[in-house]
Amino acid sequence: MIGYGTRVRLDRPFDQVLDAVRAALGEQGFGVLTEIDVRATMKAKLDLDVPSQVILGACNPPLAHRAMELEPSIGLLLPCNVVVYERGGVTHVSAVDAERMLSIVDNEDLAPVAEDVGRRLAAVVERVVSGTSAG
Repeated sequence: MIGYGTRVRLDRPFDQVLDAVRAALGEQGFGVLTEIDVRATMKAKLDLDVPSQVILGACNPPLAHRAMELEPSIGLLLPCNVVVYERGGVTHVSAVDAERMLSIVDNEDLAPVAEDVGRRLAAVVERVVSGTSAG
């Protein structure tokens, strides 16, 4: 656990973990709206060679819709980011703490949405750690 999210370390190949994260997000009703390949971007923009890292901007449409109805400016905090990166031969998965992130908005009605998103992102991380599939 990190102050603004959850992080796990896995002794599995980066590409395998990234695929597992995408699949687990889908199982929890999230689509990937954005995908940023940090390694490719740093190489293209700064000619730097950095370890593999991909930022997935995940969205669960029904939950995003509920949040936007309650707080029209909530889009500033969306989508929910999940990061897969490699350091020293170990693959890491980090998921944003939705409850903590949405707590900065002064709207208590968002709490149930944040809790639901938090449960779903925790399930994504658990599924990837366990290496199983719901299918």
